[in-house]
Amino acid sequence: MWFGRILLFLAPFAGYFVWREFSRRRGREHGAPPWAWLTAAGALFFGVSLLVTGLTRPDTRDQVYVPAEVGPDGRVSEGHFEPKKAP
Repeated sequence: MWFGRILLFLAPFAGYFVWREFSRRRGREHGAPPWAWLTAAGALFFGVSLLVTGLTRPDTRDQVYVPAEVGPDGRVSEGHFEPKKAP
């Protein structure tokens, strides 16, 4: 999951440098890269991805996580959430 967010942060940088190279090959020269704008755009993409994840994931605060287990036959049961049992 973090790898995807890192790619989202780096997307504006990659887009800018691809555009800059394409533009340079057509004869247009550029100054220094706008590092502050690229960083702000990457941070915005990163933040929006966190917001979307928080709004679309199910709420599991009142549940207990049951980790994955290997059964006696070698099959792996996936980890999952179960409702809390009343005391």
